[in-house]
Amino acid sequence: MKRPKPNRPQKSQGVITNLDTEDIKSTTEKTVFAILFTISFCHLLNDMMQSVIPAVYPIIKDKYKLSFTQIGLITLTFQLTASLLQPFVGRYTDKKPRPFSLSIGMGFTLIGLVALAYATSFYLILLSVALIGLGSSVFHPESSRVAHLASGGQKGLAQSIFQVGGNAGSAVGPLLAAVIIVPYGQFYIIWFALAAILGMLVLIRVGKWYQAKLLWTKKSPKTEVNIHGPYLSKKRVSWSIAILLVLIFSKYFYMASMTSYFTFYLIQKFNVSVQASQLYLFAFLGAVAIGTVMGGSLGDKFGRKYIIWVSILGVAPFTLLLPYVGLVWTIILAVIIGLILSSAFSAILVYATDLVPGKVGMIAGLFFGFAFGMGGIGSAFLGWLADRTSIDYIFRLCAYLPLLGIITGFLPNLEHHPKGHK
Repeated sequence: MKRPKPNRPQKSQGVITNLDTEDIKSTTEKTVFAILFTISFCHLLNDMMQSVIPAVYPIIKDKYKLSFTQIGLITLTFQLTASLLQPFVGRYTDKKPRPFSLSIGMGFTLIGLVALAYATSFYLILLSVALIGLGSSVFHPESSRVAHLASGGQKGLAQSIFQVGGNAGSAVGPLLAAVIIVPYGQFYIIWFALAAILGMLVLIRVGKWYQAKLLWTKKSPKTEVNIHGPYLSKKRVSWSIAILLVLIFSKYFYMASMTSYFTFYLIQKFNVSVQASQLYLFAFLGAVAIGTVMGGSLGDKFGRKYIIWVSILGVAPFTLLLPYVGLVWTIILAVIIGLILSSAFSAILVYATDLVPGKVGMIAGLFFGFAFGMGGIGSAFLGWLADRTSIDYIFRLCAYLPLLGIITGFLPNLEHHPKGHK
C-alpha cells in the first residue's frame, strides 16, 4: 500500500528547525545532539545568570551592611522560589506539555535581573532573586523533558549534556561577575539581561522542535520508545526515592557551603582579594561542570548506582581534609571535590526516572526543586551558624556530610549491564 505523503513544514536555517514527520521519527531512535547542545546552552545561560546572585554577595554585604544570616536568607529566598514550584510544574506538564513555557521562564529571569541591578534595599534584593528563582522553576522541568526526548535511549549522557550547561554557566557567572560587576558595581548586573534575551529567542526555536515532536507522537504513538519500569513494589520505589533525596541533601548542603561561603572562607583564612576568591570559585565550579559530564556517561556504562556511591561517599576523604590545609592544597582539593561530587546528580536523576517511568517532568521537578531547596536551606542555616561560630567551623562541620553516601548500598540495581546481567 502506498504511504500518503506527510505534510512537510518549511524548514528554516540554523541548528533547530521545524522537523517533518520523517525527521521526528528518526529522533525517537537516535540521540539528537543538536537539541541536546542547544538546550544545554540555554541551561548555561540560565544558571550563569543565577550564579550572579552568590557572586555579588561580597559587594552587597558591604554596601548594605548585611549579616551572614541575611546573605543566607537571600539564598534561601532564591532557592525556595526556584524549588517549591518545580514538582507542580513538572506534574502539570507531564499531562499537558507546554513547549513555549521555556521562553516564558527565561522572561521571569530577565525581569529579576533588571530588578536586582536597580535594587536599593535588602527587601528589594529578596524580591529580585525571587523572580529569578521563579524563572528557574519554570525552566528546569520542561527542559529536562526535552533532554529526555532527545536522548535516543542514552538517558545518562543526555542528562549530563543538559546538566553540564548549567554547571558551566554556574562556573562562568562568578568569573564574569569578577570582570564586570566587582570593579564597577551592582548596576552592571544589567548586562546579564542580554543573556536572558538571547535565551528567550533560542528557547522559542527549541519550543518549535518540542511542539513538532509532540504532534508527531500523538499521531504515531506506537513508534514511541517503549519504557520498561523496574519490577519493584510501590513501597520499594518510595523507599528508594527517599534514599535518593537524602543523598541530594548531603550533596547540596555541602555544595551550599562552597557556592555561598567559599569566597568568604578564602578571604578570611588566607587574606586573598575579592577578585582572586572569585577566580578560585570559578576553578571549583569549572571542575563541577567537567565532573557532571563524566558522571552521566559513566553511569550509562557501568551502572548509575555505582556512580552515585563513588560520587557521594568517595568524596569524603577530600572534604574531611580540606579545612586543615594551606591555600594551594585548598584549591587543589576543591577542584577534586568538584569533579567527584558533581558526577552524582545526573546519575541520581536518571535513576529516579527509571524508578518512576513516564513521569519525567514530575521527577525532574522534584529532584531539581529539592536540590535547590536544600541548597537554600543549607545556605541560610550555614549563614546563621557562621554568625555564631565562624566560616572555618562550617567547613569543618560540612566535611562529614558525604559520609551519608553509605546508604547508597540500600538502593536496588536497576540497570541492565552491557554484558547482560543486572
